[in-house]
Amino acid sequence: AADISVTVCQVMALRAAKNAGFHVPKETIDRSIDYVKRSQNADGGFRYMLESGASGFGRSAAALVALNSAGIYDGPEIRKGIDYLMQFCPQPGLVQRETYFEYGHYYAVQTMWHVGGESWNRWYPAIRDELIARQRDDGSWPPSICIDYASSMCLLVLQLPNNLLPIFQR
Repeated sequence: AADISVTVCQVMALRAAKNAGFHVPKETIDRSIDYVKRSQNADGGFRYMLESGASGFGRSAAALVALNSAGIYDGPEIRKGIDYLMQFCPQPGLVQRETYFEYGHYYAVQTMWHVGGESWNRWYPAIRDELIARQRDDGSWPPSICIDYASSMCLLVLQLPNNLLPIFQR
């Protein structure tokens, strides 16, 4: 059975393949867009599978990146998704215990980068400050899965404004 996490990875791989000059059938992209859009709940968040209903922070951020990777940068799904994600924007003094914290913020910061404007200007400084506050004296971050994963994902989040990755160069 399909799920949103696997779909996101596949869409990003297809985008990378297309950027590298490989032919990616439009029908394939259209079907992935349709699946992601059908995974959105009324609250603007996205569910894990079409058959299971709860929205979640990480998968919603990932779903929006999948739509962006497929060339969807605006529209009702994007706007509703951004509104859903903004309730998870880090706030000073408020410790949020999202499941898959690093995964969610890895995708959320990409989403906000694509959206730009006020969403980016609010999100990036908030997550930057949150991650710096969480960083340990040895340079690592406390693990939700393992130290290597947490630290790698946090570093990816923090580097985004530098536009070092080709897909994020403006």
